[in-house]
Amino acid sequence: MNRKLFLSSLLTAGTAFPSLARDAYDPSFRIPPYLKKGNLVGLTSPAGPITPEELQPAIRQIESWGLRVKTGTAIGKRDYNLGGTDEERARDFQQMLNDPSVNAIMCARGGYGSVRIIDRLDFSKFLIQPKWIIGFSDITVLHCHINSNYKVATIHSKMCNSFPEDWYLADPLQQETILSIKDALMGIKMKYKVAAHEKNRTGITEGTLIGGNLKTIETLAGTRSEIKTAGKILFVEDTGEYLYGIDRMFWNLLRSGRLAQLKGLLIGGFRIKPDDPGEEFGRTLYDIVWEKVKKYAYPVCFDFPVGHQKNNFALKCGVQHRLSVTQSGVELTEI
Repeated sequence: MNRKLFLSSLLTAGTAFPSLARDAYDPSFRIPPYLKKGNLVGLTSPAGPITPEELQPAIRQIESWGLRVKTGTAIGKRDYNLGGTDEERARDFQQMLNDPSVNAIMCARGGYGSVRIIDRLDFSKFLIQPKWIIGFSDITVLHCHINSNYKVATIHSKMCNSFPEDWYLADPLQQETILSIKDALMGIKMKYKVAAHEKNRTGITEGTLIGGNLKTIETLAGTRSEIKTAGKILFVEDTGEYLYGIDRMFWNLLRSGRLAQLKGLLIGGFRIKPDDPGEEFGRTLYDIVWEKVKKYAYPVCFDFPVGHQKNNFALKCGVQHRLSVTQSGVELTEI
């Protein structure tokens, strides 16, 4: 593994809070209790389908951390490209939200479907007993909705379908990304280090971290789930989009004012679809981003290891971080 591009977790144990911890930056943000051995993790899929067999690597690994696992009732169900009907997926997720014995909910996979059930969900019991919601990609719907409406921290990370079949045969980078989920759940403060990039804009800032899949963020604009970026460090990633589509998404962020009051911007992995012959866009990802942020002064980091890629590390959304972008490298540190 290329250590220069690796993010490492700060190896100092955090505190397992018996009650909600307060975020130092925004007193109204709440951090769910961190997990300890014996706690219960619920596995459900609000988006695409997954079989019980496909869950087994994740179950084995989570149990090896000393945690217990509860499999949702929608696991194994399918409604075309959805993990069961909207009613089945919403009912399962609601049960996980309401169950006082469930300490965290890990989404089994992404795909599509969370937006179809988000308005069916009742978060009243979740607000009484917040718990960690874990996932990425389509699960950006949940991150944005929960953070914007309820100000409860969540974990953006790989999901059950990314756990290796054989842990001991997995390469170190895959293991480290999975272990970053454990670190986040157990309350270890995260410190991520990234190599310097010639397109970065230097600076040091602090703010609450928020973000996710760029296309999903765009589609939530104008809804109750719209991301609120003012005063925050924003991270974005995407996959399978043309450059002109990415340009359109960044124009959406710019024209809606969501780039204007940022504290910092992290550009994660973008798996870009090649231009069709004769339809070349003529601009790179770096050109697209710089055109939109050139009039602002906050730090910008490219190639941050988050997204639809192997080096997709856990990030705590709704938690204060310090971002330092210098000529020698980048550090994102939970504070």
